[in-house]
Amino acid sequence: MSNEKNLDLEYVNESFQKSLKDDDDVIIDAYIDGYNELVKFLNLIGTVFSFVSSDVKSKIKIMEKHRAGEDAIYYESFKKMMKYEKETTLHEKNGFVSGSRTMLRLHRGLDFIRLFLKRLSEAEESVNTCTTCQGSYNETLAEFHPWYIRKAATLAMHALPARPDLLHKIFGDEERLTEALAILPQTLKSCDEVYQRVENLYTDFDFHGLP
Repeated sequence: MSNEKNLDLEYVNESFQKSLKDDDDVIIDAYIDGYNELVKFLNLIGTVFSFVSSDVKSKIKIMEKHRAGEDAIYYESFKKMMKYEKETTLHEKNGFVSGSRTMLRLHRGLDFIRLFLKRLSEAEESVNTCTTCQGSYNETLAEFHPWYIRKAATLAMHALPARPDLLHKIFGDEERLTEALAILPQTLKSCDEVYQRVENLYTDFDFHGLP
């Protein structure tokens, strides 16, 4: 993982590119590498999404246990994991922490991150970041959160700084910001491809409704 305190889009792009397997699969370790970097984005935009960041970290720890466990071979990729849990009905077993369910939570979070980053980068300097964030949240993560979390998150978004300040907070000084914005389109393209592959797998295995 990048050691910089700012978001390293090049690292995210490289990790997500490495995660692409065959024509329709995603390697879990590389996916988590890229996702771990993206978690910085949630931390850097302030306490507004600290609850999501905390949840993401706990989910990644669960997957690290799966990857180090005796069934690690079945948790190399999304497709292999879902096939294994579907065929063994492990996703329905009481007391078992399903990898497919765990990764579904990260998958939903990626949808929000990629949408907010895209809109933030394309917006005018004077755009209201609160409005941009609320719109991105309402179209993605909000439907999976209870009303009290939606309410708290929506209110907390009013504390987001103006777009120029927020971008510098995420990416660093002017030079780093320029470099980040240059690679952002490619990184978003990688995020989109990874997201769509995972989305299709959850559809194929009928796992979108995992509780």
